[in-house]
Amino acid sequence: MNKPLKEIIIVGGGTAGWLTAGIIAAEHNARAYSGVKVTLIESKNIPSIGVGEGTWPTMRETLNTLGIQEFEFIATCDASFKQGSKFIGWKNGNANDSYYHPFIAPHGLGTSNQVDYWQHKHSDTSFAHALSCQPHLCDQHKAPKQFQTPEFAGVTNYGYHLDAGKFAALLTRHCTEKLGVKHIQDDVINVIGEINSNIQAIVTKEHGNLSADLFIDCSGLNSLLIEKHYKIPLVNLKDTLFNNSAVAVQVPYVDQQASISSHTISTAHDNGWIWDIGLPSRRGVGCVYAENYLTQSDAHQTLHQYLSKTIPVKEVDKLTFRDIKFTPGYRNILWHHNCVAVGMAAGFIEPLEASALALVELSAKMIAKELPADLSIMPITANRFNQRFNYRWERIVEFLKLHYILSDRTSTYWQDNRKIASIPNRLQELMSLWKFQPPSYNDFTEIEEIFPAASYQYILYGMNFQTQSRTTSSRFNNHLTAEKHFMENKQLTSKYLAGLPSNRELIKYLTAQYQQKIAS
Repeated sequence: MNKPLKEIIIVGGGTAGWLTAGIIAAEHNARAYSGVKVTLIESKNIPSIGVGEGTWPTMRETLNTLGIQEFEFIATCDASFKQGSKFIGWKNGNANDSYYHPFIAPHGLGTSNQVDYWQHKHSDTSFAHALSCQPHLCDQHKAPKQFQTPEFAGVTNYGYHLDAGKFAALLTRHCTEKLGVKHIQDDVINVIGEINSNIQAIVTKEHGNLSADLFIDCSGLNSLLIEKHYKIPLVNLKDTLFNNSAVAVQVPYVDQQASISSHTISTAHDNGWIWDIGLPSRRGVGCVYAENYLTQSDAHQTLHQYLSKTIPVKEVDKLTFRDIKFTPGYRNILWHHNCVAVGMAAGFIEPLEASALALVELSAKMIAKELPADLSIMPITANRFNQRFNYRWERIVEFLKLHYILSDRTSTYWQDNRKIASIPNRLQELMSLWKFQPPSYNDFTEIEEIFPAASYQYILYGMNFQTQSRTTSSRFNNHLTAEKHFMENKQLTSKYLAGLPSNRELIKYLTAQYQQKIAS
């Protein structure tokens, strides 16, 4: 006899829990009698970690799907526009050591060998500046679109920076009021079910036993269901990606009208790196490090020195530093029986390249699209989910490691990062391949790749990696075609620099629009 999946319980709130709830509720009509019932259980006693404040461009589609208007999101989440990342000091720490990883692919990618053309003709200009307009826009703190551009559209590809706490609050309100998600504030104190079978129910402190057909673990580092109940361990990555600690701080602007960066700033130090994210009202800054190489007190000092370059020391002394510990890794079994882990319950590596929220989006969207119509096919769905996300986690590990192995920095931390034993085998193979041909779509075969070939090109050639020219001719190695795209990019850059407002100007405009709407 068929048994349809009708009820889902999500354990844990924050951005992971509420994004997952909203995406599933929107897809499966949770408000309707015939829809899937979605309940989110959230403890009042466990604060959200909220490390990541950066998103990928995928967030635009997600917000649109949820029915959240862009100006409401910008105004209520202290959000700004993000067009990529800038890496400072990662190669050698010299004064001119910086490069961009923008969200736009190199202009004309795939039509000719632009890498070879750039190396021969324009290597005095950074790879990203030569082949993308976006680094130029970021240099000038420009927005990705004009005032009248429709919401979620842009002349350049963009994501967001946001206040994670405010975003969770917006999602809570929207999901409960507009999408039919039931919200229970309570503590989960036990799980009913055997370790080798489905969860029958969870036991809560105030609401008793709550049953469902599918349980989604969004309980963060606590991992109440996937780890504490099912004993699914992390694949520990400490020998590949060393960072396991961070110290974070919220930094007010000295000048409230200061320019808002259109990119994440990632600055290397001797034992890790520092993120710097510009929001309309403040900056979010944090020092990422490996405790085997740097003590907590020295990490605080490293962050203090960084902040003292832009704000008075007496103001730095007033700030509250927050320490965060994590184990870099992921679970290779994410969907087990009728439980699936999403967010930090599934794994966390480090904030580099802001993959955390993107993985939440991808996970929730696949659960929503593949949600078993009948419980009998759940094992098939689980297997497909696990295969897909194992592939994605492996690619993330390789891409993040790429940032470290190209460095010439001489501290022990960076030298150890370059040791062959710490580099995944597939990445070693690709590095050998890329000595003779640039990264291409043939290296990454999934339809929804986490990081496409363009991203690898920006990191490789931003860090001065050299790909040898072919000794024989080919149609792809056409410098005339590459020159045409180079000139087109220059023209686009001039056009966009002249016509686009600043990040702060567009944010002010959209915030005013939202305030007018709620006042009327």
